[in-house]
Amino acid sequence: MTYLNTAFLSNLSGWELILIFAVILLFFGAKRLPELSESLGKSLRRFKKATSEVEDEVRSALDSENSKTENPVSNDSTESNSCFIEENQDDSTKA
Repeated sequence: MTYLNTAFLSNLSGWELILIFAVILLFFGAKRLPELSESLGKSLRRFKKATSEVEDEVRSALDSENSKTENPVSNDSTESNSCFIEENQDDSTKA
């Protein structure tokens, strides 16, 4: 889809862009154009903010999932080592 947008814009010359702008100016009027451009800018900012928030949520969910899978492995090995040390101490006190 991005390729189609890029290809479309690259085929427009300067005169065609001026003609498109003139038609938009006639259609909406000079008073309405600043309002339209401002609302378009706000809409784009909101969209970018929403997409970045979704990306951050996905990244944090993946990071927390990765940390959950890594932590149990290290905890199990620590617990098994402490049990082994305690058993050895018990054996040495019996002898």
